[in-house]
Amino acid sequence: MATDRLDSIVVPAQSAFRTAVAGLIGNVLEWFDFAVYGYFASDIGRQFFPGSSQTAQQLLAFAVFALGFFARPAGSLVLGMVGDRIGRRALLTLSIALMGGATLLIGLLPSYDRIGVAAPLLLVLLRVVQGLSLGGEFTGSMVYTTELASPVWRGLVSSSTAAGTTIGFILGSGSAWLVNVSLGTSQASAWGWRIPFVASTAFCVIGWLLRRGIHESAEGAKAAQSRPPLLASLIADWRPIVQTFGIVAMTNAAYYLTFTFAVERRKKLAGDGGEVFLLANTASLLVVLFCKPLGGWLSDKIGRRRLMMALTAVTMASIYVALRAMLYGSPRGFIGGQLLMALPLGMALGLQGAMVVEIFPLRTRVTSMSVAYSITLALAGGTAPLVAAWLTDRFGQPLAPAYYIMLYGAIGLALMAPMKETNRRRLDM
Repeated sequence: MATDRLDSIVVPAQSAFRTAVAGLIGNVLEWFDFAVYGYFASDIGRQFFPGSSQTAQQLLAFAVFALGFFARPAGSLVLGMVGDRIGRRALLTLSIALMGGATLLIGLLPSYDRIGVAAPLLLVLLRVVQGLSLGGEFTGSMVYTTELASPVWRGLVSSSTAAGTTIGFILGSGSAWLVNVSLGTSQASAWGWRIPFVASTAFCVIGWLLRRGIHESAEGAKAAQSRPPLLASLIADWRPIVQTFGIVAMTNAAYYLTFTFAVERRKKLAGDGGEVFLLANTASLLVVLFCKPLGGWLSDKIGRRRLMMALTAVTMASIYVALRAMLYGSPRGFIGGQLLMALPLGMALGLQGAMVVEIFPLRTRVTSMSVAYSITLALAGGTAPLVAAWLTDRFGQPLAPAYYIMLYGAIGLALMAPMKETNRRRLDM
């Protein structure tokens, strides 16, 4: 049997295709669930926060959406330690089981009218479980796919993890559109929103069975033998933790602003005609999906730092025009605004996985990277729809969120400017 060796550690060889699929499948499930919640936020708000005004219902629903991201740092610590001390394979198997179970229960959860205040409390609890799962899943799979890839193709192979998130968003957006078209707005709001949550159990079963058969990475086996002190390692990794914020924050904030907040806002304003924006959103996400492996592949050729800084500048220059088109334009203008964001965001998200993995040392790579990524997503990603809704309500200016994205971009450029390229860095140390 072919094997890979790392300092006398022998692990079975595994094809790049199987590695990529193992990273992809869990993220399809994880981000399908998150996307479906975002697209049905107003409907969920009416079901679980009925005593509030329409604006308050939307804010509360988006706050619960953001709560899942704030739970990610805790999940990154717990599941990150599983990945570093037991193995990457154990982490990936556990995370997909947690997400699948929590999502099924959200789909079956009785509304406020049935069980009173227990309904929103249980919704919050299940979102926390989803966040705990995602805290280890996304970064764990990024580490796993990057470690098992050849240095020549790290960006391309690890982009499979990012592609999984977009496939999840596409399926989530497509499911929301299909439910609205098939059942009508009133039935979709009353109970149809539950269908995608329950149906996602199929992803969980397939992903769990697939991941049971994958091999541990040689770096993961080596890390499991060392077990260094957790707190000391996190403190020692302060520089890559801060750099992760610069690499990741703006892209993810812009992504959720474009593909969650803008869609939900236009759907709400359109009323019965809102399904056209869900269909346009699904088409735009297909472009993002194509751009992710493109960004990973191109970063292998010209350097991740160089490409990431260029894409950050393009996003900053485009966000105001794109947001204006999405919020005020016709359906054709809406999709034009989304496509303007799809190219730079898709490429940036495709290369970020390998770039962030490469800046962390082996000793507690999964934990340190997961904490850094989860904190960044909690501050800049999952909160983007909530912050955008608040800025719009507070200042009466729907385009104010564009400046919020530009601020993150400026911080990112300042943090990435002194960094070195990481493409060929060894990952076994």
